[in-house]
Amino acid sequence: MPDCIAIRHVAFEDVGLLAPLLAARGFSLRYLEAGIDAIDAATLAAPELVVVLGGPIGVYEEDLYPFLHGELAAIRARLDAQKPTLGVCLGAQLMAKALGANVAPGPQKEIGWATLTLTGAGRASVLGAFETTPVLHWHGDNFELPANAVRLASTSACPNQAFASGKNLLGLQFHIEADPARIEQWLVGHTVELGKAGIDPREIRRQAAMFGPATAEKGQAALAAWLDGALRR
Repeated sequence: MPDCIAIRHVAFEDVGLLAPLLAARGFSLRYLEAGIDAIDAATLAAPELVVVLGGPIGVYEEDLYPFLHGELAAIRARLDAQKPTLGVCLGAQLMAKALGANVAPGPQKEIGWATLTLTGAGRASVLGAFETTPVLHWHGDNFELPANAVRLASTSACPNQAFASGKNLLGLQFHIEADPARIEQWLVGHTVELGKAGIDPREIRRQAAMFGPATAEKGQAALAAWLDGALRR
């Protein structure tokens, strides 16, 4: 049975809509809890797929969260081997930093559903269906484009919303894995961040009802296409 390890930074930001896609392809799924479980190069080298999930900390906050040192080193070793790896939000930022790119606070927080601007490569990629369909954004940090990576999408506040490096490495600043039916977990878990940003949770709830079903459908299709390409033997 092929296996997937997902690195989780907060309990409610899990693989979401990716779970049934993995099950349908015969994968076992195991979570490593960042800061609690051991995350080293040997552990991340073994599985057929690694997913690095989101969270509310910054990749540059190693002094505050020392476990990031080991996590980054382990991710770097896996990326150097070009083994299938998907990063989402903080996960994409960790991948970018592991590939040598700078990560820093952006000009503003992006929280809520909004559209992307796809590049030519993005339109030709698994993200092509999102040219007009909003996605869920929930971040304040931006990453520079790693060397030898291809930019797939951007927004006005975040020039690098998605990147690919070969067929096996994909970093997404936004959330197409999030299940909109579980948005209440996000609203509760990120209540302090929403308050500081002056965002009414009722607006996010409204957007989830309006855009969530289409985003979820296209998100699963995009993730399925990427899985099948990256894991093709």
